[in-house]
Amino acid sequence: QVQLVESGGGLVQAGGSLRLSCVASGRTSSTYHSGWFRQAPGKDREFVVGIRWSSGNTYYADSIEGRFTISRDNAKNTVYLQMNSLKPEDTAIYYCAAGSSLTWVPLRLESSYVYWGQGTQVTVSS
Repeated sequence: QVQLVESGGGLVQAGGSLRLSCVASGRTSSTYHSGWFRQAPGKDREFVVGIRWSSGNTYYADSIEGRFTISRDNAKNTVYLQMNSLKPEDTAIYYCAAGSSLTWVPLRLESSYVYWGQGTQVTVSS
C-alpha cells in the first residue's frame, strides 16, 4: 500500500503562485507514475498533469501547459506541483495520485491510478 498526503493549498490572488506537495509513504517503490488531478465545485474531477518515472516524460492538460510544472524529490518521496500565473478557473481541490502498472497506461485517465490523496484546496481570487 501507498499513502499520499497533499499540502500547500491555500488562497492566492490571480496571477500568483503556489507549490503543492504530495508526500508518499509505504511501498513507494511499487509506483511507476504519478499525477495531479483537480475537481472544481460542481464539476467532474479532471486531469492536470502526469509523469512516468522511468522516462521522466510529462503530460499536461492543454489548459495548464506552460503555467504548471511537476517535479519530484526522490530523497523525500515527494512530488511537487508548481503553479504559476494562477487564474480563478484554477480554483479546485487538487489531488495527488500514483499508479503501479508495469504496462503502459494513459496518464490522463483516473483509472490509471491506484492510490489517491485526500486533496488540498486551492482558491484563486480575481
